[in-house]
Amino acid sequence: MRRLTAPLARCALALGLLLSPVACGAPAQSKVTIMVPWSGDEFDAFYAVVEAFERGHPGIDVEPQVTRALTQQLDAAVAADAKPDLAVLPSVGAIAKYQREGVLRRLSVDAGDYVQPFRGLGMRTRNGGSDVYAVPVKADVKSLVWYDAATTRRPPADWAGLRAGHYSWCLGLESGPTSGWPGADWIADLLLARKGGVEAYTAWASGGEAARWDRGPVHDAWTAWGDLVGGARENASTTNFKAAARAMPACSLGHGALSAMSFDAARVRQGRYLYVSPAGRTLQVSADFVGKFTANESADAFIAYLASTQAQRMWVNRPGFALSADRRVTPGHYADAVQGAIAGMLHSPAYTLCFSAADAMDPDVSAAFYRAVLEYANGTPEGPLLKALDKVQDALGPARSKSPPLCATP
Repeated sequence: MRRLTAPLARCALALGLLLSPVACGAPAQSKVTIMVPWSGDEFDAFYAVVEAFERGHPGIDVEPQVTRALTQQLDAAVAADAKPDLAVLPSVGAIAKYQREGVLRRLSVDAGDYVQPFRGLGMRTRNGGSDVYAVPVKADVKSLVWYDAATTRRPPADWAGLRAGHYSWCLGLESGPTSGWPGADWIADLLLARKGGVEAYTAWASGGEAARWDRGPVHDAWTAWGDLVGGARENASTTNFKAAARAMPACSLGHGALSAMSFDAARVRQGRYLYVSPAGRTLQVSADFVGKFTANESADAFIAYLASTQAQRMWVNRPGFALSADRRVTPGHYADAVQGAIAGMLHSPAYTLCFSAADAMDPDVSAAFYRAVLEYANGTPEGPLLKALDKVQDALGPARSKSPPLCATP
């Protein structure tokens, strides 16, 4: 909530009454609440965009509600009819869930400048047209292997070579309520790298009968991950994923998006930390979407601003290494050359982009997936874990049979 300015306070005192600010010549305040999962640099980058919006819209006050357990908090708010105006939706499964429940509102923004598959994942086709229900305000490329260029030679850009090289991996799986997701991303990358991986990946993420957890490509990708990281699994379930990346060069390589690596920004700019993409020309990507849950018209103005090229160009040059899926935010708009080169992958027709499998699954399935990753890291054999995941999937049925494709060329 904004404080009264000095002129307004004097005005109220002179009248002897607590008058509306409008009575003293100031605009009425409208509040927009938005539930977000970000902290540290990620939140600071987002809040810089909030402040820029408020300067241009002095009658609107944006109030972030920060939570690490966003899915659980949002579910509770929806059930209690205490929904925020806006919320970050970290998965396509969450978008589909709230659409089915009828609580996610159609947006009046134009998502046409966002590249695929991001654009289509926030839409629903109806009567020959497409309605927008969520916009991807922050994107990531996950299929990257990082190394310290001062201490480690450039590693092979393929999983077979990395496995043969016997590298030590900086592996941390702890991430609060979503612990396990770094391993889930890795397994997805290994599946994508296989021959016919895109088809198997799509069937698996969609809950299709053709892709079972306990046999075939998914089982093979799971065991390949275990073989690759080897002894790095020890204590990984209780090691924070950002802390693991900071251990480099005590360990050789890290896997994941630049924003997840927790590298010193100055060293990234200097080329100290570099990457290869072993998935080749198929990349696993993700995004944080924003959706609307109330009829607050001021929320429409804020979400339109978040989705604008102006805000996106500002956001990517704040701390946190955010990327934009807006085709008008080109690599040249990034102050950091390494960050800009990764962003270029989101816009290049040479790549196929596949949205994160766990993010596309039903939230109950992805939660079970994350728990299984932790148990596997702690020594539980994959067989019982994967059979249990098949049972979870069977109980829910296909999650995305009528949804837009997970994989696309930008």
